[in-house]
Amino acid sequence: MLLPFFTALRKAKVPVSTKEWLHLMEAMDKDVAGGRIEDFYHLSRAVLVKDEKHYDRFDQVFGTVFKGIETFGPGEAPTLDVPEDWLKLLNDKFLTDEEKAEIEAMGGFEKLMETLKQRMEEQKERHEGGSKWIGTGGTSPFGHGGYNPEGVRIGGPGKHGRAVKVWEKREYRNLDDTVELGTRNIKVALRRLRRFAREGAVEELDIDGTIDGTARQGWLDIRMRPERRNTIKVLLFLDVGGSMDGHIKLCEELFSAARTEFKNLEFYYFHNCLYEGVWKDNRRRHAERIPTWDLLNRFNGDWRAIFVGDATMSPYEVTMPGGSVEHWNEEAGAVWMRRARLQWDKSVWLNPVAEKYWSYTASVSLLREVMDERMYPLTLDGLDKAMRALTR
Repeated sequence: MLLPFFTALRKAKVPVSTKEWLHLMEAMDKDVAGGRIEDFYHLSRAVLVKDEKHYDRFDQVFGTVFKGIETFGPGEAPTLDVPEDWLKLLNDKFLTDEEKAEIEAMGGFEKLMETLKQRMEEQKERHEGGSKWIGTGGTSPFGHGGYNPEGVRIGGPGKHGRAVKVWEKREYRNLDDTVELGTRNIKVALRRLRRFAREGAVEELDIDGTIDGTARQGWLDIRMRPERRNTIKVLLFLDVGGSMDGHIKLCEELFSAARTEFKNLEFYYFHNCLYEGVWKDNRRRHAERIPTWDLLNRFNGDWRAIFVGDATMSPYEVTMPGGSVEHWNEEAGAVWMRRARLQWDKSVWLNPVAEKYWSYTASVSLLREVMDERMYPLTLDGLDKAMRALTR
């Protein structure tokens, strides 16, 4: 069954190399996973999956390939070669104390598995409903789509999530390349933009230096060093209001993740396009504006600039003086965006709108041109590409 597992992973575009597969085989030969399916799952994922974004595909393939140990086709003899201690582990993991007590009242887990085997040997056809045979929608302890707290699910998606055996649980379904981001996913993607250095107060124990110094001196020589920090400096410009109202949650998650990942972060708000002024507090956006020239003079080219917005507006807001919908702008938005690009050559635009819709909006094309095509969708894959662009 393991060779189809390898080919299925490759077919699902999970980048598994032959070398990694041989490492898994070596681990299996040495009985690293023991006899528990959960241990084998974690072992194979740790060895074969190099990036968290592939976890969901791996889970889907794992569930599909190993589905054969819990289902059987017409005319085939059922095989119950799943070690019972695997199922006992799931019993302990997913059932409440009350439900475990109900299983014990029926004769315990061993009695449950014995009855399952007996019914699979007796049953010769598909069955729906009812309270005895293995099927769907009934109250038998075996099958799927029905209800019984001490059940063993046989195939299918499950309905109540209370079966002893649940193979199709997927905990990483939101980590695929093309899905919109959550705070945790964003943090993972932002970590590509890192440049570490040891700066500041000497307050961290240097273990290697202490060992070396002690060995050379002949007495305990404790050495300290500055903490290793990410020295990347980021300017975050966030479009607010209008069509961006539908993307508030996603932008909040991005902002939260950025503040966690970057110690040197400055953020400002704008509306639709960058003009002569930005602001820090949306409640006082008209009273306390910060001249964009101040930012251009204050933050040098070492800073990375990230613009976040759907770039959806009238083309005049980008190309013409007076095009802004909020005030009279003496210079076009494109002029200010080009100045920003000139000052911060390592800059990108993140767009929360799906990339397939960009071609329908003229202003998106205009801003992509101003940004030298450095506009990326706010998906895990898009954010990963944007962080790569900022590191070049």
